[in-house]
Formats: sequence, structure tokens, C-alpha cells
Amino acid sequence: MSSVALSTIALTFACASLTMLGEPCHAETMVFTNQANPVFNTGNAKIVFVDAVEALEAQISEGLPADPSQAAAEAKRRMEGPSGRRFINGMRDAQQGVADAWSLQVEKLPAVVVDRAYVTYGISDVGAAEQLIASSREARKP
Repeated sequence: MSSVALSTIALTFACASLTMLGEPCHAETMVFTNQANPVFNTGNAKIVFVDAVEALEAQISEGLPADPSQAAAEAKRRMEGPSGRRFINGMRDAQQGVADAWSLQVEKLPAVVVDRAYVTYGISDVGAAEQLIASSREARKP
């Protein structure tokens, strides 16, 4: 049996156990926000700043010389060093976050998405948003 299958079985068992104890079980919580909408009580949620691309671009270009050829040389030097690798990794993650928000059809910020299926908007307290979703899911059970 593959490690993915074993992980899925373990997660399913853990969720079933928590559910029997009356505890909500969230396989995945993602929070989509921006710098203007801070969130708190995030627990283990994945936080995605949808404005991270712009922030990274501003950061990497900060302090570049006004002369275009000097700016190009400095930008190349930055990109070839450790800060360039961090920038590339950060940009990849930021763009993936924007793609996730788009694919999940996030409409407003902040958005707390549980299990890629349940969403609350406008709640900065992530724990409270998760509890609201859990209560709603519980109320809909037959």
C-alpha cells in the first residue's frame, strides 16, 4: 500500500475519531487575505496573501539604480544570489496562492476555506470561521 493511501486512511481514522468526540475535523484550512485585512487565531491554516506578488516585486526592485543598464546588472546579481532563489520560491508560492484563490472562486477577503469546499467571508478570526463552518456542516447532517 502506498504512503499516500496510508496517510489518507490515517487522516480518515483521525477525523472519524475526533468527530465521534464532538470535535470538528478539518483536513485543510486555507485563508486568503491581503496586507489590508490581517487575520488571527490561524492555528495550522495555510495563509495566502493574494497581494504577495506585488510585495515581492517591490522588494526585489527596491534600491535599483535609475540607470537602466546599471539596474539590469544589479537585478541580475540579486537574482543569481541567495536572495534571488528566495525571490523565485516566494514568487512561485505567491502565484500558486493566487491560482488557488481563483480556482476556488474566492470572492472577498478575508476568506477562510475548509476542505476546498466550505467558505466564510469577512471573518478575521480564523478559529471562529472554522467553528462557524463546522457548526453549519453539523446542522446539515441528516
